[in-house]
Amino acid sequence: MKRPEEIMSMADLRSEIDALDREVVALLARRARLIDRAAELKRGEGMPARIDARIAEVLANVRREAERNGLDPALAERIWRKLIEWSIAREERALAAAGAGNAENRERGSAS
Repeated sequence: MKRPEEIMSMADLRSEIDALDREVVALLARRARLIDRAAELKRGEGMPARIDARIAEVLANVRREAERNGLDPALAERIWRKLIEWSIAREERALAAAGAGNAENRERGSAS
């Protein structure tokens, strides 16, 4: 990646932004896979999808990293709040689906 001051045309700038966007999407996809694993682990440990202390910790980390990197911490927090809510909804769906599957298995087991 080039530093912004090394970019001399809008075409090159757009190319750099497009490349960066691809990287961000790949990172978000990786984060989603980690969220799926978190749902599996939480199910096994009897934990809920929403853990307020963890949400506060993540947001504090994001604000700190944003400030350290010259990004508006309030903007970073708004983005991450959306990401966190999406992640919690994804975990809740996974936990509910697993719970429904366990109930079906128990019903089949008691019918035999």
